[in-house]
Amino acid sequence: MRTLRIAMAQMNPTVGDLSGNLRRMTTWLRDARKANADLIVFPELAITGSPPEDLLLQSQFVAENARVLNEIAKACRGVVAVVGYVRQGDPRDARSSRPSIRSAGQQTLYNAAAVIADRTVVASYGKWHLSNHGVGDESRYFLPGRRLPMLLINGTTIGVTIGDDGWLPEGPTRAYAAAGAEIIVTIDAAPFQVGNSRAREQMLATIAREQGVIVAYANMVGGQDELVFDGNSVMLDQAGKVIVRGHAFEEELLLADVKVEAGSRGRMAYGLKSARPRSAVSAVDRVMVKGTAIIKKKRTRIVPKIAEPLEEIEAVYRALVLAVKDYVRKNGFTRVVIGVSGGVDSAVTAAIAVDALGAEHVLGIFMPSPYTSRESEEDVVELARCLRIDVQTIPIAPTFDAYRRALAPSFVDCAEDATEENLQARIRGNLLMAVSNKFGHLVLTTGNKSEMSVGYSTLYGDMAGGFAVIKDVPKTMVYELSKFRNGLGPSPVIPKRTLDRPPTAELRPNQKDEDSLPPYAVLDPILRAYVEEDRSLADIVEAGFDRATVSRVIRMVDVSEFKRRQAPIGVKITHRAFGKDRRMPITNGYRIKPE
Repeated sequence: MRTLRIAMAQMNPTVGDLSGNLRRMTTWLRDARKANADLIVFPELAITGSPPEDLLLQSQFVAENARVLNEIAKACRGVVAVVGYVRQGDPRDARSSRPSIRSAGQQTLYNAAAVIADRTVVASYGKWHLSNHGVGDESRYFLPGRRLPMLLINGTTIGVTIGDDGWLPEGPTRAYAAAGAEIIVTIDAAPFQVGNSRAREQMLATIAREQGVIVAYANMVGGQDELVFDGNSVMLDQAGKVIVRGHAFEEELLLADVKVEAGSRGRMAYGLKSARPRSAVSAVDRVMVKGTAIIKKKRTRIVPKIAEPLEEIEAVYRALVLAVKDYVRKNGFTRVVIGVSGGVDSAVTAAIAVDALGAEHVLGIFMPSPYTSRESEEDVVELARCLRIDVQTIPIAPTFDAYRRALAPSFVDCAEDATEENLQARIRGNLLMAVSNKFGHLVLTTGNKSEMSVGYSTLYGDMAGGFAVIKDVPKTMVYELSKFRNGLGPSPVIPKRTLDRPPTAELRPNQKDEDSLPPYAVLDPILRAYVEEDRSLADIVEAGFDRATVSRVIRMVDVSEFKRRQAPIGVKITHRAFGKDRRMPITNGYRIKPE
């Protein structure tokens, strides 16, 4: 029985840090050699980081990426490697010549996987199905590949794919299987969103069963701007059973001994569900990987680790923690500052920051106004004690009075309204940014998705900052995250009263969020239907919601686009976040009619 030892590097690269990524990859290579692995697999675009976006338009960056690939090849001794990188090539190599933003004479690029053996790049695979939905924008930069390199390593046939190519019905996997592949290696940089890791694993299991192949799937991990990659790399046998599964949101080297004879019998037992056209099979290039470097001495059997999948709310919490940690670290900050109010949004943001960075790197600023309650002040003190963070108090009443006096000649005979409420938020925003400027701290904003959706936020006020931690988290989920964090022990960190009190901005006497908004238990499902699912007013009403309420919420969402466009970036955790996922025009004369 043939046994192939596969290592998968669940790696956290930094976009553009080519030298740093090279160091990390050579370390993984060294670890794989120590483990006597036959094959090590790195994630999609491991050299450049993902997504490199318009760095790809800089020819020097692409050339440096090629240089790093050569350096990795030199370090690749005694093990075969599959490495994600950007390949510059001939447009005749592509399956399509559709135009991109690259002008005539510029480089033709492929999202590629290099196969390295004996210090040489022996094959390269160009991604077939380019992501051009949601946050994906690959067609802007890349052309689709058309060749399928199938490797023969120690008598075992292996096909290489990238991302969606690994499981789409019309993808290359079936062509590989029809041509005799026993193992399919898929490298990916799949961003986290609620529920996606389980759905992805199910698709991979279906491919393994239907095609009778072993699947090795290596996914990236780490935060990159608004995206966070979850890892959850996995190997499955030909019956779709998990051989090894990586932890979510953690870097690690996964190792497993794959029984290839069992895979071959599985192919005969399960068979191909549907054969690929002969033209697709003809695209397969068989690549013999030679050399004594991959012939291994007797090895101690590896007991593969199978990490348990995370429950949904824990996965969201850990995604937010990693996103904050990496955004702060990768952008050169060491400390963050948060406006803490005694409310649940700032409390959960502070807890996430502490878990990401450590309490000593988190500063809270409490800025009471004339309308701030005693309960809010007490809850801030309790939060600071439980999280062990430093909290400074800067009262804004004197500044608020000065603003009103300065504006009094312009506001003659005008009653107080939202203008005065927003002044308080803007004073707080100015104070936080002043602390940021003076000490170099990154301001974390605390607005949630429900508020961002309907514009229940103040430009240059509570929206002022550098990173919006819970921007894609609905208010009802904020409470779930708070309860989850409190359950981690040894004792709760978010005060019980913070969770029990009705949400309030405290910008006027006895103010409650529900004075301006439907209850969040009603608002959030409407927002999910309209923003994330693109459902019509009629569909939402048919689901059981009041027509007038739905119409009002839709109106608030539509007229608030100008605010959202000026908000800091935040972590994507849902199917459709504001920003790259949802690109609505600001100047927009179309309005959904209430009837």
